[in-house]
Amino acid sequence: MRIATTQFTCAPADIGANARQMAALAAEAGAQGAEMVVFPELAPTGYELEALRADRDLWVQPDDPRLDPLRTGGIATVINCATATGGNRPAIETLVFAADGEPITAYRKQHLFEHEQGVFLAGRNDGRFELGGLRFALATCFDNHFPDLVSRGAADGCHVHLASSLYGVGGGVSELESVYPGIAKDFPLHVVLANHVGPAGAWTGCGRAALWAPGGAVLAQGDAETPTVVTAEVGPAPGPQG
Repeated sequence: MRIATTQFTCAPADIGANARQMAALAAEAGAQGAEMVVFPELAPTGYELEALRADRDLWVQPDDPRLDPLRTGGIATVINCATATGGNRPAIETLVFAADGEPITAYRKQHLFEHEQGVFLAGRNDGRFELGGLRFALATCFDNHFPDLVSRGAADGCHVHLASSLYGVGGGVSELESVYPGIAKDFPLHVVLANHVGPAGAWTGCGRAALWAPGGAVLAQGDAETPTVVTAEVGPAPGPQG
């Protein structure tokens, strides 16, 4: 399967504007032959924690009409967003839609970073789905720093590890360049990372959205500055010959 990952600069707390940006990126991914596209953490709103704390209208549901531009592009989409939980806090949740717009699965971030703990509810269950003959694991940013979460995906027969994230300039660059190739090498899995580039709430995203092969070799990667789509072929490693 050809998979696309993305990096872009979100419009703060503007779901409509971001959905249009994301739909354009999804169309570009489809034009490059991708069957699936992955977006960064909290992409529909941007990483705007104070706005998400204050405004429930920024919380979405899987059938939210504001996501329609992303469900009608003929490509599977992996969208991380703030979702309503029935309580006073949203969750950081990844929604996965098939190419026909039908929901496939949802995953709530389990490991909330320090400043997220007062805004969101943590999830308790791992995220899995199958598409195109491949089995996928889902994780969000800080989740990927916990090897036990990743190892459960590998043990569960997953081929590809999908990560919607926000890594900033400075120390975030070294974290990104250590954690994700490390997952690909140690487990081993194909790894797909979507990231922000440019202003992202209190942070500045460092870009470098990428796909890695099992073993840690980079297959394709964005730069540090440009909103873009990068694609690569992923799939199970070939068996022994002879």
